[in-house]
Amino acid sequence: MRNIFRTEPDVLSAYDFTGSFTDVWRHIRVSMVMPPLTAAICVCAVMSLMMFVERVYMTIVVLLVKFLGKKKYTQYKLEALKEDLEQNRSYPMLLVQIPMFNEKEVYKLSIGAVCSLRWPADRLIVQVLDDSTNEVLRALVELECKKWIQRGVNVKYETRNNRNGYKAGALREGLKKDYVFDCEFVVIFDADFQPDEDFLWRSVPYLLENPELALVQARWKFVNADECLMTRLQEMSLAYHFAVEQEVGSSTCQFFGFNGTAGVWRIRAIEDAGGWKDRTTVEDMDLAVRASLKGWKFVFVGDLEVKNELPSTFKAYRFQQHRWSCGPANLFRKMTKEIIFCERVSIWKKFHVIYAFFFVRKIIAHWVTFFFYCVIIPVSIMVPEVHLPKLIAIYVPATVTILNSSCTLRSLHLLVFWILFENVMSFHRSKATIIGLLGANRVNEWVVTEKLGNATKPKSIVKPLKKSRSRFGERLHFSELIMGLFLLYVAIYDMMFGKDHMFVYLLLQSGAFFVIGVGYVGISVSN
Repeated sequence: MRNIFRTEPDVLSAYDFTGSFTDVWRHIRVSMVMPPLTAAICVCAVMSLMMFVERVYMTIVVLLVKFLGKKKYTQYKLEALKEDLEQNRSYPMLLVQIPMFNEKEVYKLSIGAVCSLRWPADRLIVQVLDDSTNEVLRALVELECKKWIQRGVNVKYETRNNRNGYKAGALREGLKKDYVFDCEFVVIFDADFQPDEDFLWRSVPYLLENPELALVQARWKFVNADECLMTRLQEMSLAYHFAVEQEVGSSTCQFFGFNGTAGVWRIRAIEDAGGWKDRTTVEDMDLAVRASLKGWKFVFVGDLEVKNELPSTFKAYRFQQHRWSCGPANLFRKMTKEIIFCERVSIWKKFHVIYAFFFVRKIIAHWVTFFFYCVIIPVSIMVPEVHLPKLIAIYVPATVTILNSSCTLRSLHLLVFWILFENVMSFHRSKATIIGLLGANRVNEWVVTEKLGNATKPKSIVKPLKKSRSRFGERLHFSELIMGLFLLYVAIYDMMFGKDHMFVYLLLQSGAFFVIGVGYVGISVSN
């Protein structure tokens, strides 16, 4: 009877089972998980170093250009040319294009700003390219154009029966109009851009002085950067793009990506490059690369700013980032061979376009940010047999982060939020990049970035972040929630078994995924 109540064999068998399970899991980790994980860490380490070297190189170039006074646009002598234009009245014929699609909130701003540009009225044509599908809105846009026509501005209101080619198609059709044949240069502004009155006087003379110049690109100035936290974080990213990436491209090989707006093109250069093409969602970058391969040069004017609006809803920002990430990857896939076999540009310029401009900045940067810091590093925490070098995991990304954020000193206190937000967005960008490289579905998806015109409204009218229960399902982003759960699990695991305190980062990053996953980012807009 006493043997019935003996439990030692049961306890021992449970202990044996637990021990054997641990041994089996350790064997699986060592034999099956560790080799591919180690290989993935090595690949990510190489990509991190590539991005690190590129960032350090650009920083050195920018510092040298700034302290030596070698900015490309400062080397032009424009004052004498301006005086000659005014004395001889030899103004070139200019075309200003404003492509728009259902821009209810901002169409008056852009049309009014462009029609107020200082230039002889008989040498300026304003072309409003309205692809709007809302008939009432079309009538309002046309009415606004007529108002400026009555004031003596040569405004042409153009519409199409279809949206073939989207923005590229509209710009291409606009250049085919008979009244454009006498125009020498074309200025492009998106519907939310508001140039200052002296924009033409500060941009067109560059093209007149240098006949090899195809493009003059201005910098963007964000009028709603303080609208919410998300717009402040966007400002940090875009400030680096203009202050460093565009400046380096302009100062070294006189090539950079056209930003699609706030730029002046020589029409002959557009025609020489083959015109506007709609094969990708980055028609502006496509044209810039093809023009560069024809030998044309670009200049970025860093002190010439044009006011515009940042997307302030997460939905609009997410669609914009998909287009901006998928398009370059798809263009890289389609143009690599053409760039390699081009005979009109130097090997250095080919290397810059393929390696630096496309591969590192448009592909590697997104992949490293997501796969390494949001997937590989968390997985390696649960596999203690894998060695994760602190140089690659901590010091390299810290240096890159400091370099990226140094262009927006007023937002340095938001650095942690910026890192977490960029890591979340890298998930969407990495996915879009893969779609672009593979030419998969959504590769040509074009969703116009929604503009709210909030910068011109009193703050009392702008609605704060307010969510309704009826729209809860629309706010959820399940992929972000799944990533948040994964990182939270790893954080708890590291708190219990880890020794390197990585759980601090993991908890913050999982929180960022959860916040965005439930839609509490940006501002809300009622239907």
